[in-house]
Amino acid sequence: MTTTYKLKPNQDYRNDSLSKIETLTDRMLVDDTAQHFEDCHNDYLFAWCNSENLAFHYGYWDSAQPYKQHQALINKNQLLYDKVDIKPSDYVWDAGCGIGGSSIWMAKKYGNRATGVTISGKQVAYASKQAKKNKVADLVDFVKTDFCQTPFADETFDVVWAAESVCHTQYKGAFLKEAYRVLKKGGRLVYCDAFMMQREFNAEQWQTMLDFFNGWAVPNLCYCDEFENLLVEQGFQQIELDYIHEQTIQSAEYMHKITQRLYPVQKISQWLGLRSKAQTANYYAGLAQYDMFVKRYAEYCVFTAIK
Repeated sequence: MTTTYKLKPNQDYRNDSLSKIETLTDRMLVDDTAQHFEDCHNDYLFAWCNSENLAFHYGYWDSAQPYKQHQALINKNQLLYDKVDIKPSDYVWDAGCGIGGSSIWMAKKYGNRATGVTISGKQVAYASKQAKKNKVADLVDFVKTDFCQTPFADETFDVVWAAESVCHTQYKGAFLKEAYRVLKKGGRLVYCDAFMMQREFNAEQWQTMLDFFNGWAVPNLCYCDEFENLLVEQGFQQIELDYIHEQTIQSAEYMHKITQRLYPVQKISQWLGLRSKAQTANYYAGLAQYDMFVKRYAEYCVFTAIK
């Protein structure tokens, strides 16, 4: 008999419904995610981004003209910036900012003020250093905090920007609740990420998903209809969804090629004990993400909404 695996719907986050055990589990998930990014910090710098883009997200390939990786990553920043018509005067919350690439980019190019948050102290230190290097430290700052529960006052920001970050929290509704709280009235949300398409999986397909989830510290992915419902529940309006899978797949291919080229290095380093468990899992996620996107288990999308 063939085993079929089904993903459970994502659940919204309610503080009063969490037991002490669940709260401890959630804390452990956050800590594990932070440790993943600290363990794999150098891997991302070496294999994906450079000192100019500082990007941990997929690129955007919108032309037949072959882009270099750096330009495609910058293209994604520009796409998100234009999607919600960000103005230089807008104050942006970069939720899950990584090493600060998007915040630094918009400050440097447009003069925006931005505050980036991450759960990794290593990323805060690195991003702050890069802001000084790029001479925008007076415009951007970085804070170590959970983006589901931040220290910011109500209605602080004009824009909430989230590039492939909300996938790292189990409770997408918790993030959206916080985003709605800190946005000014009329403020905009822009979020790009992978969203599940397939709902049932055989054993081989499910192993691909597990390699992706475990390798990149992703507890779950939303389906588009689920995420839209969560936006509606929080009170967001003018919700728009844009499928940009075709403009993203080249990034998945690029990552797959890089991962394949590094196979000898991975195996030798792993055998010598030079690679941590997180780094090894990160490597295999680079292979799994390609199958996930090419076989359409998930697709890449952008959501925008207004408070």
